[in-house]
Amino acid sequence: MDNPEQLIRKGVHHGALKQGAVKSLLGGLTWGIVLIALLIFGRICWDGAPALMKPEFPYIDVSFLTERTQTLHVFDDAAGTRHSIPSTEYHAWVEKNGAESIFNEQTYSYSGGGIIGPIVGTALLTLLSVVLALFFGVAAAIYLSEYAKQGKFINLVRLAILNLAGVPSIVFGLFGFAVFVLAAPVFTDNPIDRSLFTVPLGFTYLSFQGWNSSLIAGAATLACMILPVIITASEESLKAVPQGFREASLALGATRWHTIRKCVLPFATPGILTSSVLSLARAAGETAPIMFTAAVAAKDSLPWEGVSNPLAVLQSQVQALPYHIYTLSKIPTSEYTQRAQYGSVFVFLMMIFLFSTVSIVLRHRVRSKLKW
Repeated sequence: MDNPEQLIRKGVHHGALKQGAVKSLLGGLTWGIVLIALLIFGRICWDGAPALMKPEFPYIDVSFLTERTQTLHVFDDAAGTRHSIPSTEYHAWVEKNGAESIFNEQTYSYSGGGIIGPIVGTALLTLLSVVLALFFGVAAAIYLSEYAKQGKFINLVRLAILNLAGVPSIVFGLFGFAVFVLAAPVFTDNPIDRSLFTVPLGFTYLSFQGWNSSLIAGAATLACMILPVIITASEESLKAVPQGFREASLALGATRWHTIRKCVLPFATPGILTSSVLSLARAAGETAPIMFTAAVAAKDSLPWEGVSNPLAVLQSQVQALPYHIYTLSKIPTSEYTQRAQYGSVFVFLMMIFLFSTVSIVLRHRVRSKLKW
């Protein structure tokens, strides 16, 4: 008698040729996708790893990860020696040797120094947007799943949320620019002229003048973009928790909120973390939304430098790796720009890999503790 597990896996032996053709087609498509993905990632690693790795200890070009982005100066000195140095070293060299010692000078924007500014900006934008989206997304999912009266209207709301997931990112960028950059409310003693309207509060004003191009405006825009994924995935995770958990808790006298907090949310957490994994990659990789709301091509300081109030970090513009890579892509590739171009893409890929790995490990740890 056939093993039941093998019978389920292989099916009954009728039309073996047809079954084999279907299996081969599906397998070929799957492994074709895997092969294409490996080719893309392999090419990125092949070109990018040499820009970051070094043959001697510590085997990593630490300066590329810790220095600010600068212009690269390439020139010959009086002895015919070729120099390729970033701006800070170039100015020191000119001060020491004089400008008359420079010949055949060429400059390459954003190709000298390192990429600490884009790395920090990407990390702040991604983490802040995911935190905002998880807070509002899980709250909306709890309401839709646990409190809302099911009917046509709620189904239309769900359909609208699903449709939002397909809106192009450039549209979210324009939305973020119009709402968060130009019209979001702020408390201020001196409202500006372009404020949409101002509400006097006695001790200060509530002015709808926007947050300007800033970290918080960019994170809010990215949060809106990933919100549909988090709401949908979180609601499905809440629905997957057995109804008996709720009934048993309510039968013991617990309130609805206590039941959700103690008996539903903990078991839905792995699914919610799965949505955060999907959202992390999208939030970190988008360029269009942050072009309008937060990112700058070049900045001499990190977001927290020169800031007395910690909350002022949220109001500062930041660099971001997607926008940095987009800027570098407009520069013709040469031996002097490859380090910045290929290295930035490789580091960006490693950041996404690191974020996703942390989320997956966290999800597995939570899932291993919660079983029913």
